Amino acid sequence: MLARITGVLDRIEGGAATVAVPLGDGALAYEVLVSPALAERLGASVGGSVTLHTIEYFESLTQGASFTPRLLGFATPSDRRFFELLIKVKGLGPRRALRALAEPTSAIAAAVFARDVKALQRLPEIGKKLAETIIAELHDKIGPFLGGVPGAPSVAIRPDAARAALDSASAPLPAAAAKAVAALVRLGETRAEAERLVRLALEREPGASSPDALLTAALSARGV
Repeated sequence: MLARITGVLDRIEGGAATVAVPLGDGALAYEVLVSPALAERLGASVGGSVTLHTIEYFESLTQGASFTPRLLGFATPSDRRFFELLIKVKGLGPRRALRALAEPTSAIAAAVFARDVKALQRLPEIGKKLAETIIAELHDKIGPFLGGVPGAPSVAIRPDAARAALDSASAPLPAAAAKAVAALVRLGETRAEAERLVRLALEREPGASSPDALLTAALSARGV
């Protein structure tokens, strides 16, 4: 089973990332299916080195008569664990769940914890009934995925906080923070993980205003 791949991102097309992994004098090219949120972030990394944490599964075709191997990719181990939790919900298979991830994991987790059905309905593939099912099945299990949401409390969250979480997780970064993100990418982080670390640094160190200070704070946040 492939758990992680690192290589050069050749292209992003139709929800799939093609990653070339060096092998001898050549390379193996893997097609990795990614979420809409991750595909958008990876767009700026085409031609650069990326690391994706992966899940491998076999997709049933023609009513189970044949199977095709699929590789799904995520920016962080935490995102992969969230996906593994999400597909346990009745009615959410791997493909449907992946297409639903149009917002950062932490923001979707905040919507579940806040029992915000309307926020979940804004995601692709999620109707009202399925949103209610996700909340019922995952509400008490979602806590470990709330830590990356700026300002989110660790025990409780206001019912209207899910929409704020979606907005804050996708808000443009200040210039100094953007430079810190670029520095982390040069150090080998994926852009998605670099942005997560810098946003966490901004939350933890509000006084850090220079790229160097933010970079230091972001590096200390690794593993969170």
